[in-house]
Amino acid sequence: MFNRAQVRRILQRVPGKQRLGIYRFLPFFFVLGGTMEWIMIKVRVGQETFYDVYRRKASERQYQRRLEDE
Repeated sequence: MFNRAQVRRILQRVPGKQRLGIYRFLPFFFVLGGTMEWIMIKVRVGQETFYDVYRRKASERQYQRRLEDE
């Protein structure tokens, strides 16, 4: 795929090395995180999104706690 020299050359081409140092890669991770969030909210797999499943499971856990408390 890529060897170490090719990866190093690609990373050296990212601007801002003098001013930001290693932190110059942060914008890429912010964009990647935002894209993942958007996919989890908007993209449906079958009938559900990630957040539909999360809300349902949270509701089921809350219901189980109420049953145990009574």
